Amino acid sequence: MSGKYNFSNRKYVIGAVAIMVTVLYMLRLFALQLMSDDYKKNADSNAFRKEIQYPSRGLIMDRRGRLMVYNEPSYNIMVVMNEQIGVDTADFCRTIGITREQYEQKMQEIKAKRNYSRYTPQLFMAQIPAEEFSVFREKLFRFKGFSIEKRSTRHYATTLAAHILGDVGEVSEHDIEEDSYYQSGDYIGKLGVERSYEKQLRGEKGMKIMLRDVHGRTQGHYQNGKYDKAPVPGKNLTLSIDMDLQALAERLLEGKLGAIVAIEPRTGEILCMASSPTYNPNLLIGRDRGKSHKALKEDKKSPMLNRAVMGTYPPGSTFKITQALIGLQEGIITPQTQFPCSRGFNYKGLHVGCHGHGSPISLVPAIATSCNSYFCWNLYRMFGSRDKYATVQDAMTRWKDHLVSMGYGYKLGVDLPGEARGMIPNAEFYDKHIQGRWNGLTVISISIGQGEVTATPLQIANLAATVANRGHYYTPHVVHAVQGGQIDPAYRKVHRTMVDKKWYDYAVAGMRQAVTGGTCRGANLPGYEVCGKTGTAQNRGHDHSAFMGFAPMNNPRIAVAVYVENGGFGATYGVPIGALIMEQYLNDSLSVASQEKAEALQNRHISYPYYE
Repeated sequence: MSGKYNFSNRKYVIGAVAIMVTVLYMLRLFALQLMSDDYKKNADSNAFRKEIQYPSRGLIMDRRGRLMVYNEPSYNIMVVMNEQIGVDTADFCRTIGITREQYEQKMQEIKAKRNYSRYTPQLFMAQIPAEEFSVFREKLFRFKGFSIEKRSTRHYATTLAAHILGDVGEVSEHDIEEDSYYQSGDYIGKLGVERSYEKQLRGEKGMKIMLRDVHGRTQGHYQNGKYDKAPVPGKNLTLSIDMDLQALAERLLEGKLGAIVAIEPRTGEILCMASSPTYNPNLLIGRDRGKSHKALKEDKKSPMLNRAVMGTYPPGSTFKITQALIGLQEGIITPQTQFPCSRGFNYKGLHVGCHGHGSPISLVPAIATSCNSYFCWNLYRMFGSRDKYATVQDAMTRWKDHLVSMGYGYKLGVDLPGEARGMIPNAEFYDKHIQGRWNGLTVISISIGQGEVTATPLQIANLAATVANRGHYYTPHVVHAVQGGQIDPAYRKVHRTMVDKKWYDYAVAGMRQAVTGGTCRGANLPGYEVCGKTGTAQNRGHDHSAFMGFAPMNNPRIAVAVYVENGGFGATYGVPIGALIMEQYLNDSLSVASQEKAEALQNRHISYPYYE
């Protein structure tokens, strides 16, 4: 009985083991055939070779059609790791001019990539110029698993506008995760319009499917190319930038830190955008891109920083135009309202200095002479008016709303990456950062563009364009046209401020008087009614020199902002530079006298010991 029982148990155990083994084999077969594509990839790689056909990247031209960015042929060396067997490594390294250590390092880098596949071509070496490639091409048949991929390298026809144009570099893992279009070894715009218009510039990839025999030799196109797809070239861009104006702007900023922005008021198109120091965009192409990029990043003066849109500065007296407009709209002042100025604003022991001029003074001459006292009184009255605002917080909220409608405090939306928003404080900011109660006297410095207020040179130029248009602006942008398409409709949208158009006439009158007999006399241009406003922005070191203006006064064609770090009074650098920019654009050239001024300004360098 016991023997039968044991035999019966063994029978069930053996049967259970057999069933488990069968189930395991079935699960493994299911995983291999249906869940895993390893064998399919291996089979496909033996039968087919898919060759990506890369499109040519779109060209970039200035507003007059002059070429700024183009493409030149280059080559990538690709490797399929599953096929890279029996290669004479020493011969390979000699042929392409690398060491054995570099070879091993590149192989390890390929295997470490997140999307690495041993069945698909991986980038081994990129952007080899055609003249260096010929020797490798002749010996390619010796290096099994390696192949050639024809690409193109970006080249810049000019050293100008590096911050606008940007550059192209190899995609990161993040780029690949964000967009399935890219794979390891592809290139993508990194900065400037190369980045912001990447999808228009890159085009669409094509594909060739080649048939291979059992020895891996290419036999021709699969089904005579029936399933091949031709690449679609990228779209060309026409910028709003005028290269001649850009060249002048960059010349005038040599040896200085700062920015110049010029805008066409009726469209919002940016005519020039210079940031100093700058760099040669051709440094960021080819195999030395990484080395050059590292050197530029380590430069203490930050040549890769586009100060025109990324730099935030106290706007100084250029900001007084916004305060005049807010005071008029809110009924705090009228054009005839006069305030005293005894070398500054003096009240309850607080003194804000000012230079000498007539007193009392009304609005238009206050703008022309850049009277600090006038705009301090204006803000103090507004923040203290309980007839209009229940609390100082309510007054400040209204104040900030006006400024936001004028393009301050938030990003304008320019078609370049990295734009900063600047700073317009609100009531909550002061409630948090000031102990106890605060009022207009506590924050009086914001009335003259100091204190917590900061803006980008682009925002200051946009204010000049808004005043030129008498109360509206278009979002500033650097691209005029996209081949076969349209620019974003957002750049055609009119933005109106909260200030009635009639009040802008007084701001214009004040800015015109500043040029004819005030702080901007150096901006006078024969034949044109120029309007301007200086800014001398206080700084921990030497003051910053600022200017904004537009011309002609009626039917304006250009609005400009100049900001020179540690340049002193607005009239020292801001005014003469702004005048030259307007003259160049309006006349398409500079007079002989102006050429001499430009050369003198170009050669005047400012010392920045804290960057040495």
